[in-house]
Amino acid sequence: MAQQLANLFTRVGQIGFGVAVVGGVVNSALYNVDAGHRAVIFDRFVGVKQVVVGEGTHFFIPWVQKPIMFDIKTRPRNVPVVTGSKDLQTVNITLRVLFRPVGDQLPRIYTTLGIDYEDRVLPSITNEVLKAVVARYDAGELITQREKVSRNVSEQLTERSAQFGIILDDISITHLTFGKEFTQAVELKQVAQQEAERAKFLVDKAEQEKKAAIISADGDASAATSLAKAFGEAGEGLVELRRIEASEDIAYKLAKNRNVVYLPNNQSTLLSLPQ
Repeated sequence: MAQQLANLFTRVGQIGFGVAVVGGVVNSALYNVDAGHRAVIFDRFVGVKQVVVGEGTHFFIPWVQKPIMFDIKTRPRNVPVVTGSKDLQTVNITLRVLFRPVGDQLPRIYTTLGIDYEDRVLPSITNEVLKAVVARYDAGELITQREKVSRNVSEQLTERSAQFGIILDDISITHLTFGKEFTQAVELKQVAQQEAERAKFLVDKAEQEKKAAIISADGDASAATSLAKAFGEAGEGLVELRRIEASEDIAYKLAKNRNVVYLPNNQSTLLSLPQ
C-alpha cells in the first residue's frame, strides 16, 4: 500500500513538473501589445514580416521571432534651427511638431530607419524646410507675415515627412528671434522714430503758440483802436463811467467781506485811482 502511494505521488510530481515546463514554454511564447502601440515581428529566417500586430496578447516563436514595439500615439518634439533670412539676417527659430508613425508602414520604418526613426528624420527635414522657407523672406516679412511663413513651413514639412511614413498632426513656430546686431538696429530705429515724433510735436506746438500770439496781438490792437475811437467821441465821460462801475464792484465785494464792519460816509473807495 505504501509503495502504491509513493508511486502515485511520484507520478503526480512528474505530471506537475511537465505541466510547469509546458506552462513556462507557453508563457515565453506570449507577448503583450499595450494600448497606443503596435508590434513588428522580426523573424531570424525571413527577416521583418510585413505584418503589423495590434493591441492585445499574441503568440510568437521563441528564439526564432522577436516582437519590436512602436508607440503610435501623437508625441511632441521641439526642433531649434539657426538660419538666414533673405536680407542675410541671422534667425533663431524653434518649431514644435506633433508627430506619429503611419501604422501600416511600421515594417518599412523599422527596416530603413530603426526604432529611433524620429531622431533620424525630424531634425534633418525640419532644418531643410525651415532654411528653404525662411530664405524667401526678409526679417521684416518674417514678423509681419508670420502666419504665411508658418503655413508654408507646414505644407512642405508635411509633404517631406510623409515620404518617411510619419504623420505631422500639428506644426507651429514657438520661437522667432534675430541676431544681436539686427535687434540693436531695430531698437535704434524705434528711438529715432520716437525722437522724430517728439520734434514734430514741438514744432506743431510752437506753430500753434505763434498763431495764438498773433491772434491775441490782433485782438489787443483792435481793442486799442476801439478805445481810442471811444475816447475821441466821448472824452472823459467814458473814463468816469468805468470809474463808477469799478466803485460799484469794489463796494459789493467789501460788503460781502465779514472783516469789514462799516464804511465811513466821507471815505472814497477808489483811493488808488488816478484823478
